[in-house]
Amino acid sequence: MTILDELRADGSWRMTWSGERLERAVFRLNPDTAADRGALVQRLGADAADAQQWESALIEALLGDPAAGALRSLELHLTDFHHSARRAAEALVATAHEQLAVLYFGHDFRYLFEHQRTSTGATFDPLDRLHKGFVGDAANGLWEALPGLRELTAEGGLLFDDIDSDSLTELRLRGALLADGAVFPTRAPNLATLRLEIGPDVFGTACPPEQLEELTPAGFPRLRHLDLGRSEFDATDLDVLRTLAEAPILPQLETLRIAGLRVEAWTAGGDPIGALRGLAPAFAHLALSVAGPVAVEGTTAAVLPIVTG
Repeated sequence: MTILDELRADGSWRMTWSGERLERAVFRLNPDTAADRGALVQRLGADAADAQQWESALIEALLGDPAAGALRSLELHLTDFHHSARRAAEALVATAHEQLAVLYFGHDFRYLFEHQRTSTGATFDPLDRLHKGFVGDAANGLWEALPGLRELTAEGGLLFDDIDSDSLTELRLRGALLADGAVFPTRAPNLATLRLEIGPDVFGTACPPEQLEELTPAGFPRLRHLDLGRSEFDATDLDVLRTLAEAPILPQLETLRIAGLRVEAWTAGGDPIGALRGLAPAFAHLALSVAGPVAVEGTTAAVLPIVTG
């Protein structure tokens, strides 16, 4: 059996071929073959002493195979990411993946920064890597090694020091991906669409709306579409709108999606309609939509030009 045959039999990798070309690969540890995985890791020539490192060995084996050089889409759903995030990044840098256009990199979670369960049933605290990150300096050269990358979905917490790609046009972030707990990268010169999904962390703390001020025209000169429809901030909906109205990125946006528009009198100095009217001109140039409820006290119709649903 070839290495790819061995990986296919393990079931953690799902591969899509176009003729003899490997077009797409999706990784997620298969629990049903865990008992035989140590022997597979040994056959791959990797150290099998630590079962929490087996995930990394499987990822390295495929990304290091010549067939992976043709990949256009790659998904890495990590379990033991306290090891595999770094080693996966190193594997992406070590071998050319110039045609890779779509990448998912991250891990599942319910609450941001909650203790994570490994493949062996142990747990670890992700906050132990605060300011260090899980990828760390292994990200040096990562984005340069993926010159064709157009779409990135990153999910989790504290993975990267930064996401510094000149080629990205679409970015979806779920969580607080940067090592210092920040939400947005510092720059993405060709990014057109940005989607953020974030809720309260394991301590009940929500994202401060001031994070939106980090989106600047200098860092994101081509950003036109901002989707915050699944983002919960540590502020009222009206205060989020106020922050957005003053955000330096707003004038260049063509579409903006927010999670909800619930405005009560006490949040608006007793005059919800007046507060919204005052903000309306800032948003008049774009298509504003609301993913969730619209409830403005004292009226059945919103003043802002919005689309719901």
